[in-house]
Amino acid sequence: QAAAPLHPVAVQCQEAQVVVTVHRDLFGTGRLVRAADLTLGSAACLPVAQSVTESTVTFVAGLHECGSTLQMTPDSLIYKTSLSYKPTPSGNLVIVRTNAAVVPIECHYPRKSNVSSKAVRPTWAPFHSTRSAEERLMFSLRLMNDDWSAERLSNGFQLGESLYLQADVASGDHVPLRLFVDDCVATLSPDRNSSPRYAFIDLSGCLVDGRSDDTTSAFISPRPRQETLQFTVDAFKFAGDDRSLIYITCHLKVSPADQAPNPLNKACSFNKASSLWAPVEGTGDICSCCETGSCPLYG
Repeated sequence: QAAAPLHPVAVQCQEAQVVVTVHRDLFGTGRLVRAADLTLGSAACLPVAQSVTESTVTFVAGLHECGSTLQMTPDSLIYKTSLSYKPTPSGNLVIVRTNAAVVPIECHYPRKSNVSSKAVRPTWAPFHSTRSAEERLMFSLRLMNDDWSAERLSNGFQLGESLYLQADVASGDHVPLRLFVDDCVATLSPDRNSSPRYAFIDLSGCLVDGRSDDTTSAFISPRPRQETLQFTVDAFKFAGDDRSLIYITCHLKVSPADQAPNPLNKACSFNKASSLWAPVEGTGDICSCCETGSCPLYG
């Protein structure tokens, strides 16, 4: 809908960007706000165009730009940002005559849909087969409630609690896939190679944190579905460091669901009762390298 005093903010969700048109009569009072007081997103992006005749201001930003956030639901990709109006004094430097305002903006895209076949050259294969070979898989890693029913709203933990982590892949039109977690590394900065670092999953799918005497960390068996892998990790902090924010970086991968798990594609936990490594699926011998440390590693 065109930006007008009755509908002062108009949003166009395009294929790779969002276009936001703002009527400067933002509050419908006839008093026009200053374009310089309008920004988009947490990165405070500035407008790219201004129409004096129509009293409008236009923002154009890529879906991942300007500090937008991405939320995934089973059916949709939701990109969220916001339009901010922060009035600055004009003329009289002591007072302002309008309130600040924040307008939330969302663009929803279906996760499951066909695309135009115009760009696909005709082949003997069905359209879905051709398309799926080019499709990028959508991986996700989320903190979950302790009953796995929903994503956890808080990322704060007390020592003694457990983290419930769920890795997923949206397979789309692909052949059935099975998800694996190759490794997970905890660090004090976003750089997974920084120091100190603690690899609690390592060796192509061994949950090595569960090998320690005082932990209950383990993969959850059986899986809820082949495209999902759940695991728990006892909360921890780095010794000798007072910082409480820890970054977790995991390498996720898939293999065909009809391919038997092997030492390269596995999910192995340490069973303290039997003192043996056990896989979520597959034969026990695929986990033997978790003890020796001689597992094959991904490229």
